[in-house]
Amino acid sequence: MIGKLSVDATIYPDLIVQFCNQKNSAVFNDPMSQCNDRVVGRILAGWRYDISGLAAEMRGDYEQHLRTCHHCHNKRIVHRAIDFGLIVIASVSAVMFLAAFGVVRHFSPRHAVILEIIALSGFAFSSLVWVIVALTTPVPVMLIDAAKIGARRVHE
Repeated sequence: MIGKLSVDATIYPDLIVQFCNQKNSAVFNDPMSQCNDRVVGRILAGWRYDISGLAAEMRGDYEQHLRTCHHCHNKRIVHRAIDFGLIVIASVSAVMFLAAFGVVRHFSPRHAVILEIIALSGFAFSSLVWVIVALTTPVPVMLIDAAKIGARRVHE
């Protein structure tokens, strides 16, 4: 087709099979995309790369692995970015629903009660999502630790 880039598998079957079967290529054996220690990597993946709840004596080996394994370190960063993103989205959503409630209350349109109920329901749902994310992710612990570190720097 003109204007579209397409590869027809019937014309180039050998090329596609050759690419898919390349086991020794840099794409499939990139050392940065594989875990150094598969056992520790699988344990960390099961915990979503969160070791904040572990005792200090158990945390050492996992912290060392996260320092040395580029793959697990990057996965941890991605998971924390997702966690922070969920908290931010839930917070912004809750504020927007609360603002919508205020606007409806201020202008008092015809169906104000229905719109107020919708806005308050959205606020309640966003708040519930925020609480669930805060309880199931290490974001609050990380924020408290960051605040403590910042307070120590100020007092030193």
